[in-house]
Amino acid sequence: MKRLALSLTALAVLAVGCSSDNNTGPSSAASKFRPDGLPTWDGLRDAVIAATKASPSYSSNGGLALNMWATVVDRTGTVVAVVFTGDERGDQWLGSRAISAQKASAANFFSLGATDSPNFPNGLALSTANLYTATQPGGSLYGLQFSNPQDPDVIYGGNPSTYGTRSDFMVNKRPGGINVFGGGLALYNADGELIGAIGLSGDTSCADHNIAWKARSILGLDYVPAGVAGPPRQDNIIFDIDPVTGKSASGFGHASCSGDNAADQALANTLPPTR
Repeated sequence: MKRLALSLTALAVLAVGCSSDNNTGPSSAASKFRPDGLPTWDGLRDAVIAATKASPSYSSNGGLALNMWATVVDRTGTVVAVVFTGDERGDQWLGSRAISAQKASAANFFSLGATDSPNFPNGLALSTANLYTATQPGGSLYGLQFSNPQDPDVIYGGNPSTYGTRSDFMVNKRPGGINVFGGGLALYNADGELIGAIGLSGDTSCADHNIAWKARSILGLDYVPAGVAGPPRQDNIIFDIDPVTGKSASGFGHASCSGDNAADQALANTLPPTR
């Protein structure tokens, strides 16, 4: 009987362990933040779900109202969490997992923290949306998107059934990659320190940016010191590409996703100001 009781206990422990890795299960009671200030899997998933659909104040993101993938990396580019918002892995574009990691990596690679540059002593954030214009043919940064290719062994390694769970194969690895449209944002803590970045993918690139922005705000990691968009939304997406000439007035413009620059900018201007 003792042996049977021990076996039943072991099965119960195993069941708890399995359910804790289930993407559709309830968030654990563990802290929503790691010691380094970045979100845990639970914290990230809760924030992204709130940004997409759970909170009435975040009801309008533009786009197609699709489910999302999100990735967070630390300052070294190492993945700390990968989540999706649907009930099943196939409820969002499967290709967007890799893109979310690209966006997080790019925002981390091309943003600056305090003391990283004498010209920006408090730091400078560049969202992936801000990279769009300069990386087009003829732009000053054309080819940047090919400069740090993703590692396919990291992106596609492991068991696909774990993708988006706490044990996603990318966790604790550096996938790399560069993405140059909306959805990637640097993460700054309350001390103004650049601690990593978040990448969102699964909808139009404009909606990806809006959802990433709201998720960052919910996480309280938007103490952005400076950005090319200026206050009050320092690294916000900018819609200033002339539809006739194709030129961006600021040099940091992003293509319209609706075909209406003014409407897209109006929506972007409703995003919470950076802190």
